[in-house]
Amino acid sequence: MKFETPLLKGSLLKRYQRFLADVELENGEKITAHCPNSGSMLGLKDPGMGVWVSQVPNHLERKLRYTLEFVEVDGSLVGVNTGKPNSLVEEAFINKKIPEFSLFTAYKREVKYGENSRIDFLFYDESEAPCYVEVKSVTLKQGNVALFPDAVTSRGAKHLKELAKMVQQGARAIIFYVVQREDCSSFSIASSIDQNYAEMTTYAKENGVESLCYHCKIALDEIKIFRPLPIVDL
Repeated sequence: MKFETPLLKGSLLKRYQRFLADVELENGEKITAHCPNSGSMLGLKDPGMGVWVSQVPNHLERKLRYTLEFVEVDGSLVGVNTGKPNSLVEEAFINKKIPEFSLFTAYKREVKYGENSRIDFLFYDESEAPCYVEVKSVTLKQGNVALFPDAVTSRGAKHLKELAKMVQQGARAIIFYVVQREDCSSFSIASSIDQNYAEMTTYAKENGVESLCYHCKIALDEIKIFRPLPIVDL
């Protein structure tokens, strides 16, 4: 996925009220950017960290003209825009970059299912059972292991339970973790952060819900789904 306009480099001043980030750009200008991440951003919000922001094209109307896209950690870029993974998965499916989805020929996004929920993707084909796919953005890292979640997520646990119900009804269900960084060699669940989510992950696995994890290739002009990461301790 290419960025429409060149990203601007800056230094993080503070992240606050969940969706706001104050940034000082390289030219000295201080701006407030939209921070499209409802998680804790653990390890990614220290003042002074290098960041990159995108700028909203002039023809679009939006109160905040900038969006926080990347944070630099130990020389590596981490994508913090949780709005990106769904589009990245869609792009990778269209370009046949996800072998696990090769059986499917079509998809729908934001399909209602379960108890007042919407699934990120419903993949289907005439000869296959429908496949419900929930996408999660992963930014947290410990050692060389990518971890999810970075904060307690009752919504995430609910999704796992509802995916298990879809399997019981004869469908397939996949939880797809998109790691928006390149510096990890495996993926696991952060049980020390959210024990309930970890327990629901085990429940979902025992009830037929599949798990996939891919990490991204990141450059200042593009981010894309790259390679699968092994999932450990699930």
